[in-house]
Amino acid sequence: MANAETTLQQQIRLALGSRTDLRLFRNNTGTLPDPRTGRPVQFGLARGSADLIGWRTITVTPEMVGHRIAVFTSIEIKLPNGRIRPEQHAWQRTVSAAGGIAGIARSIQDANEILR
Repeated sequence: MANAETTLQQQIRLALGSRTDLRLFRNNTGTLPDPRTGRPVQFGLARGSADLIGWRTITVTPEMVGHRIAVFTSIEIKLPNGRIRPEQHAWQRTVSAAGGIAGIARSIQDANEILR
């Protein structure tokens, strides 16, 4: 059975799924032991990276009329009382500072606001 945060994440992905300017993917992160060696293996994009990652397509300034670019998009999903870890804050700041779209969504409305 899915936990509440996973359910919220699925609701947000479905709500945003009809947008033609957006592609988001589930980003599972963590560490598991290698079954052969027992050594820890990290998986996912990066430590602190968001639950949903992808891009939003935008049309840029007048000098580049007609060109479209993909802007990296990162949405961390948290329940209303969920806490953000320091590495998640760092990830969000890094993506924003580089010109990407990043934010914390505690609802479908939050996710839509991040994308505005």
